[in-house]
This record gives sequence, structure tokens and C-alpha cells, in this order.
Amino acid sequence: MGLFERYMSVWVGIAIAIGILLGSIAPDAFTVIANIEYAHVNLVIAVLIWLMIFPMMVQIDFSSLKDVGKKPKGLALTLVINWLIKPFTMAFLGWLFFKGLFADWVDPQTATEYIAGMILLGVAPCTAMVFVWSQLTKGDANYTLVQVSINDIIMIFAFAPIAGLLLGVTDITVPWDTLFLSVVLYVLIPLVAGAITRKKLDKANDHTRLNQFLATMKPWSIVGLLATVALLFGFQSETILAQPQAIVLIAIPLLIQTYGIFAIAYFIAKQMKLPHNVAAPACMIGTSNFFELAVAVAISVFGLHSGAALATVVGVLVEVPVMLSLVWFANRTRHWFQE
Repeated sequence: MGLFERYMSVWVGIAIAIGILLGSIAPDAFTVIANIEYAHVNLVIAVLIWLMIFPMMVQIDFSSLKDVGKKPKGLALTLVINWLIKPFTMAFLGWLFFKGLFADWVDPQTATEYIAGMILLGVAPCTAMVFVWSQLTKGDANYTLVQVSINDIIMIFAFAPIAGLLLGVTDITVPWDTLFLSVVLYVLIPLVAGAITRKKLDKANDHTRLNQFLATMKPWSIVGLLATVALLFGFQSETILAQPQAIVLIAIPLLIQTYGIFAIAYFIAKQMKLPHNVAAPACMIGTSNFFELAVAVAISVFGLHSGAALATVVGVLVEVPVMLSLVWFANRTRHWFQE
């Protein structure tokens, strides 16, 4: 593990603090950046998210799909959690807390936007950071690659319909054109570009040029992540400073969702008698979120300063320390599973 991966929560925390500080002392600069958009897509954020996502997409080896049938139980667990359970539990928790338990503390419009942000997080299974979580739990790297590859393919077709269904169920107007555009921009195009790049770089199949390219791109990917986090918290700095309780209110159901989904997945994995190096990454994939996509879609659909965007940003804040705690737990309970 590199320096960045080991202290990821520290760097993200610093980026958050810098974003809030700059947003409070130079709000006009952030307003200018916020207005650089086309078709409801902020171009600055789009470039940064592409910078962050693209190297991750290049890592995906679709030739690994030929191994999909070797360990079908772990893959089945991930797919069931990602597409049949997590989106719906996230929508339910959003509705329960912001239309019920927290209704007296949040106005109806803001509550609806918070729910929308949570739904977008719940429908976007992790693509990038899962490689880090898998490595930290000594997961089967090749099998993790298979799971991520299949989830990305499913996401192209399932993200917009499931998000649209759940947003509609919670009485949110579904802007289908923006939703589909976001999937094309942040999933389909980077995925295709990554596959083409990988094929061209790895013609000899010795991974030499590919690894050199990934090593070159890695610092830029980190810059993209930290700059995106800083910008997002800069855009939301006024709301965060004026209503810090909003962060706490959003974080509570997100924490319940994350730990709850992991507990369900881990219990099922144990009952299925999966080996730990398959069970741990499978549960991590099912628990974590593709927050880059969720943030981008929230901004495109609801705007930079919306409650939905804030909810997805809080997802970034919550995910890193929570996932690290789950990595710790998975490593401590390795003896529960077969090797």
C-alpha cells in the first residue's frame, strides 16, 4: 500500500477542511466555477471526476470475465446485495428518517433532496476504491476484478432505471435525459475508453507498458479525487457552516445503511461458507458506493447547492473511515471463514 492509501482518511479530511475554508473566504470564485456548465453538467467537476475514474477503468480487465463461473457464489452475493437489496434499503432509510424521524428538523423540499442524494449513493456500487478495500483484506485480486467488471457492465443498464424507479417512488421528478447522460458520461465512456487504452497498452500481454501508464496516472487520479472533494465542500461551505446539524442528520442513516448492509452480506457469506479472500471483498463491494458517480449525477440533476449534492458529499465524508473500520473487522474475523 502506498502512502496515499494508508492515510487516505487524513488526505480526504484535509481536502474537506481546505474546501470549507476556501468556500467561506472566496465564495465568488466558487460561484464562477459553479456556472461553468453545459446541459446541467458542471464541466470542472466532470473533468476532475474523469481524471479520477479513468485510471480505475483502465485497471479493469474484461478478459477476466471468462473466469466468472469459477466462484459463482461470491459473485451472486455481490450482485444480490448491490442490485436487489442496497438501493431499496437506502431509499427506505432516507424516507424513514427524513419524512418521519427528522421531519420536524428539515423542511419538506430539503428532506426530499436528501433522500434523492441517498438513493443515488445506494444505486451506485463501488468501482474504484474497492480495489483498495480488497487489497487491505488480502482479497483475491483477480476475483475482485471479475466482480467489478460485471458490476460496471450491469451499471450501464441498471443505474438509470433503478434510480428513476426509486426517485419516482419518493415523489421526485425524474429528469431521465440528465440521468441517462450522466451514466453515459461517467460510466459508459470512461469504461470504453479504459478498455481501449488497456488493449493498446497491453498488446504484448506482459503488463509492462500498462503498469507504467497506471503509475504515471495514479498521482493525477489522487489529485482528481482530492480536488473534487475540496470543490464539493467549497460549494457547500455556507450550508455546512450555517447548518452543521445537517451533516449529522444525513450521516446517521448513511452509517446505519453501511454497517447494516455489511452485516447482512457478511452473515450470508459465512452461511454460504465462502473463503475469506472471496467473502471480504464481495462484502466490501456490496457495502461501499461509487460516490464519484453519485456526486456527479446529484449535481447534474439537482444542482451544485442542492440537498442531494450535499447528501452525496456527506457520503464521501462517511465512507472512508467507515470502510476502514470494516476492513479492520473483516481482518479480525478472518478465522470465521475457510481459507
